[in-house]
Amino acid sequence: MIPFLQADNLMFLPHGFFTRQGGVSAGTYEALNTSFSSQDDPAKIAKNRESIEAQLGVQAGHLLSCQQVHSADVVNVTEPWSAAHMPQADALVTKLAGVALGILTADCAPVLLADKDAGVIGAAHAGWRGALGGVIENTLLEMEKLGAQRRNICAAVGPCIGRASYEVEDAFCAPFIAEDRENTAFFKKAEKEKCLMFDLPSYVVQKLKCAGLENISPSPADTCKDEAVFFSYRRSSLAGEKDTGRQLSVIVIPI
Repeated sequence: MIPFLQADNLMFLPHGFFTRQGGVSAGTYEALNTSFSSQDDPAKIAKNRESIEAQLGVQAGHLLSCQQVHSADVVNVTEPWSAAHMPQADALVTKLAGVALGILTADCAPVLLADKDAGVIGAAHAGWRGALGGVIENTLLEMEKLGAQRRNICAAVGPCIGRASYEVEDAFCAPFIAEDRENTAFFKKAEKEKCLMFDLPSYVVQKLKCAGLENISPSPADTCKDEAVFFSYRRSSLAGEKDTGRQLSVIVIPI
């Protein structure tokens, strides 16, 4: 059994925020690395993803993810694709049963969404660029095209880097303040001169609220702080490592 986290407001569907625990990868990628863009052994990555499919009762090859590039682009999934033909995007939506939507993260916020009544799900990769650029709003628009209604959409924001770990330079906040002066609430002074601490999870939650969602469940976990449980790009970078693994967040409409 691979350990994973779940959100209380999405328990009506199979879903999970998987951690780095329970897989077969080794070294820097220990243990449940799921990213084909890493330098890990592709066979081990495939095995890790197969284990997640089995855990969620998904047919082999029906756990889908995309080539994430910190964009606001969303793909409507109408049929499965192979790892060699992943589209370039940062969010997925579908009303197709049996297809699992997967989002890879190592500090960015994974967002899983579902409208139970409409039978529509979504998954978004919300790093600061994507969240600021509109990936959350675009995902909701694509879900609505499939019949979802915002008042019925439940959203869960999975484990990501917390404000206590997210130090940025002063200039980083400029585009956020340009978007909305109230966004100053997501920044506080850091101990280091000319730096701030950024609250990514709260910003993502606020984005969901401003988009009209009410049923939102945020995770309290900080991926950068908990090395035993989560991969973290920032933690690995500060340690001088050239690469790191990615954890996978998944949601699926059962057949």
